[in-house]
Amino acid sequence: MRKAYSFGVFVMLCLGVFSLAACGGGSDGDTVKIGLNLELTGSIPKVGEHSRVAAEMFAEQMNEAGGIQLGDQTYTIELVTEDNNGTAEGATGVANKLITQDEVLILVGPNASVAAVPAGEVANNLETPMISPWSTNPNTTLGRPWVFRAPFLDPFQGPVVANFATEQFAAERACVLFDIASDYPKGLADNFRAAWEELHGAGSVVAFESFTTGDQDFSAQLTKIGATDCQVLFTPQYYSEVPLIVSQAQDLGITMPIVGSDSWGDPQLLELCGDACNGFFYSTHYVASGATGATKEFIDQFNARHNEVPSDVGALTWDSMLLVTEALQNCGTLTGDLAVDRACVRDGMAAIRDFEGITGTMTFDDEGDPIKCAVIVQIQDSEVSFYESVCP
Repeated sequence: MRKAYSFGVFVMLCLGVFSLAACGGGSDGDTVKIGLNLELTGSIPKVGEHSRVAAEMFAEQMNEAGGIQLGDQTYTIELVTEDNNGTAEGATGVANKLITQDEVLILVGPNASVAAVPAGEVANNLETPMISPWSTNPNTTLGRPWVFRAPFLDPFQGPVVANFATEQFAAERACVLFDIASDYPKGLADNFRAAWEELHGAGSVVAFESFTTGDQDFSAQLTKIGATDCQVLFTPQYYSEVPLIVSQAQDLGITMPIVGSDSWGDPQLLELCGDACNGFFYSTHYVASGATGATKEFIDQFNARHNEVPSDVGALTWDSMLLVTEALQNCGTLTGDLAVDRACVRDGMAAIRDFEGITGTMTFDDEGDPIKCAVIVQIQDSEVSFYESVCP
């Protein structure tokens, strides 16, 4: 089993943990170009920011350790970073630029499914390997042999949340509030409803309310939800929207528990929601509180560098960069022919088994999706703590 190595001690690479880094001083030779397709502006800029910081940390640490040695050639990592504005149009434009103009070897990102799904189509059509650190929508990788991801999928996450809410709150009736115009929340809302109705029967999701990206007033939808007899509200929305939903629900006198998904997993949620989110649960990929080993080292160094606790997308980006290096090692040699090398890295990524990253152990299936566990966390006193782990 491939172990997650110590974050700060890259000399371990020279001792053979990955057999990648050349020992000694600065690396010489060519570079490995990695394109970052990130949400640096738009509605979720913190997602792109934490992803960028994690990738830059990884590249700097690897290069300081001597670079990546493949065969008798040593390479340094060169990151080419572009902003996709968190949109489908931006993501496809960035993917095209990084692949055809910048001639990157592999793409990391986009993160949000609304951007990752269309960017994945571009990467697959242009036969360039891509890994999304955060997209959980199945369509990102479905039927696309050149596209991979680091997180679990919504068809797994939806039942995880449905089962948890059923047991935790002894609930039989649920309501859902989601953005119908965005791939991620819409897909996860559908998966949650299917799982809930499988548990409790048709009609047990008594309100399935939607809004459109950019909306900030949810009072009409919440009024309908409050008029039902549902016992739990599921909202798979982003950190910028959840505090508005929670505060407006409380203003309307809605007291039922509210549960969420991995899109809640950004420190900004705690800052924006405050005490209003206390007691709520959500599913996610990792939890910073109580972390040990390589995960804690990553958190500490990210915090020291950026003065923030890394979100789940930051941790998943670190794992994505680790997976890229694993794919390079599996490839073994770069020829200088970009088409040949991209195919070799793609095959190297698909061959990864029993990889242990800071967000858990994973093995890629035939669709480029990792088989891995989810974590349920609880918000208490404006902090997130581990509650339980759920594995396939």
